[in-house]
Amino acid sequence: ETVSVVISGRNRVGGETGHREEAAGTNPRKAALAAWFGSALEYYDFFVYGTVAALVFPKIFFPTNDPSTALFASMATFGVAYIARPLGSFLMGHYGDRLGRKVVMVGTLLLMGVSTFLIGCLPTYETAGLLAPALLVLMRILQGLSAAGEQAGANAMSFEHAPAHRRGYFTSWTLSGTQGGQVLAPAVVLPLAAFLPQEDWMSWGWRVPFWLSIVVVAVGFMIRRQLEETPAFRNEVKSSTNADKIPLKVLFTDYRPELLQVFFAAFVASIGTTFTVFALSFGTSSDRAVPINASTMLWIAIVANLIAALTIPLWGALTDRIGRKPVFLAGNVGCVVFAALFLWSLTTGNNALVFAVGVILGGVFFAITCACWPVTYAERFPTRVRLSGMAIGTQFGFAVAGFTPLIQSALVGKWGTAPWVLPAVFSAAACLISAVAIASMRETFKTPLEKLGK
Repeated sequence: ETVSVVISGRNRVGGETGHREEAAGTNPRKAALAAWFGSALEYYDFFVYGTVAALVFPKIFFPTNDPSTALFASMATFGVAYIARPLGSFLMGHYGDRLGRKVVMVGTLLLMGVSTFLIGCLPTYETAGLLAPALLVLMRILQGLSAAGEQAGANAMSFEHAPAHRRGYFTSWTLSGTQGGQVLAPAVVLPLAAFLPQEDWMSWGWRVPFWLSIVVVAVGFMIRRQLEETPAFRNEVKSSTNADKIPLKVLFTDYRPELLQVFFAAFVASIGTTFTVFALSFGTSSDRAVPINASTMLWIAIVANLIAALTIPLWGALTDRIGRKPVFLAGNVGCVVFAALFLWSLTTGNNALVFAVGVILGGVFFAITCACWPVTYAERFPTRVRLSGMAIGTQFGFAVAGFTPLIQSALVGKWGTAPWVLPAVFSAAACLISAVAIASMRETFKTPLEKLGK
């Protein structure tokens, strides 16, 4: 109800939603709500895996006398989903631009929920040997296939329902929901990890967050099955001869430059996995002189993502006022600086410093980039290839983000450097590549929907 009131209220930057958009067949508030709740539930599933992979899986799926090797293997399973995501982007993008946005949004939710629940049912290495990590990898691949279409489908739906002068605001609710899911994931794991006896936590407690995906599936399905297809898709694709063409052929023939722009701009997503996965394992590692408590790291994620969930729509509204590029670039630059500061702070053993810098990184600067990219990428493409363009462009870029924790784990302390230096350099390089791609884009915040990509 609170989210509904916020979305339906007056926005000082973008004006007020009028009845004329709904009368024309659009429903921006309902689409934004469905995007928010669906993405929150979907990314709860996805990031519960990342949290448990850092804290539990190295011990129960990859037992070894070398903790670093076990952690490396566990981080590799986190990255496996990002290999599956490009494949899923082709599949989800094709059907999303041929059959509609709703098909993808419902299908991805069901696939994510079932695969997440099954992770909670898997045997451990002690009981099933190599079969246990093999099944874990399989479930992670299914999660990746689902996530490939989730944000692209929700973004396309909310973008095409939004009024022309408030596209940034309404489309940003998808990523606000994503951050909400990342609040929920550690919020569920934290009390279990903190209050259960260690033996219970390692034997069955870690399974509970995965089993809760049954609730995720039920709630998300009820919300998304009530969605109506966007008028833009119905009018421009379903009723057009363009529907007879293969969307991916059109995309790769006519929109290669735009696809490459999105591909490289999406590198900034590596900050998200640095913040939620690598920093958790790096900061709590016994290799640190003064390890940061796992509860502190989880609370940083909860507070930062809560702030991000609340402020992302405000940053999205700002892009409606001054443009996509200046806001997006400001977020990138802030991420370069504060990612380095955050990784350095993890080596100091100063919990207050770690908390403050982490919240600024995740709750402010990375939140800015999250608010900007949905509408920025959506405006690169016309309706007929919008979902596939966003899905394929972002997922190949996100593959870099998926393997960022693995790469950063391998870079720790290399060539005699301080443990935090090379992981920070990697994050900075990803952000700078993203910034160059964003700077090369044409500003489109005032371009009418029907002229985008033309």
